[in-house]
Amino acid sequence: MTATALVVSPEEARAHAEATVRRSGTSFAAGMRILSKPRRAAMHAIYAFCREVDDIADGDQPVVEKRLALAAWRAEIDRLYAGAPQTPTGVALVEPVRAFDLPREEFLLMIEGMEMDAEGPIVAPSLERLFAYTRRVAGAAGMLSMPVFGAPKGAASDRFALALADALQLTNILRDIGEDANIGRLYLPRELLEKHGVPATPGEIVGARGLPAVARDLAGMAKAKFAEARAALAALDWRIVRPALLMMGVYEAYLKRMEARGWDRVGEPVTLSKAEKILVSARWFFAPPISARS
Repeated sequence: MTATALVVSPEEARAHAEATVRRSGTSFAAGMRILSKPRRAAMHAIYAFCREVDDIADGDQPVVEKRLALAAWRAEIDRLYAGAPQTPTGVALVEPVRAFDLPREEFLLMIEGMEMDAEGPIVAPSLERLFAYTRRVAGAAGMLSMPVFGAPKGAASDRFALALADALQLTNILRDIGEDANIGRLYLPRELLEKHGVPATPGEIVGARGLPAVARDLAGMAKAKFAEARAALAALDWRIVRPALLMMGVYEAYLKRMEARGWDRVGEPVTLSKAEKILVSARWFFAPPISARS
């Protein structure tokens, strides 16, 4: 990477990324706080990138403007790896890219996922397309995070990151069915909708007769992904990936809460109190239930 004059100082860029995390109120912040300062700054920068491209995809601009804005981020990633970023978040990423050898292709995959959303609401994708989407919008974030946590490169780290990313994203989909439907989105896979006779129409999804069965099947896929992530941990030091485990614990709690209240209520809001999140995070910080029987 060739050094060049930066648009803002590294200190200003780090402050920008940290402020982005703080404004977002993301539940990922808890995991970031337990990291050392350089690793925490790297995660702030990665999150700021993900947040900014996601805001483009979810914004109210015409599709053509979204395409241009995401293309501009592709160009910024090129400049980042040439050592000449032109945005505050790009500058914040310079040191993490160098220090943790962050893979360029994962930034580009994240942008690809946002391009999928930017083209218009995703409605009843095939399972293949759904997992192509989750690989990009969630898997890329996981793959960028693992080197920052200090996880070794290799198949076990990749399996853990990608399985957990799918598990988190599928849980999000189940949790947000009603919210997504209100803006014309429907991430539930077409194969499950057809299997249970559910209309592939956002406006008709909440309250549809076969929706509980669709949700139950998708929850089964999410649980299988959580189990796959646990299995991958056998070859890793769980202490290294503790920030990811905090998220794993919270999202499994969401999934269990939805399952316990019954899939006939899917589409209704589901929440965990702040106290519940603290208790779950504490358990997963000190003694995570990561055995195959958990």
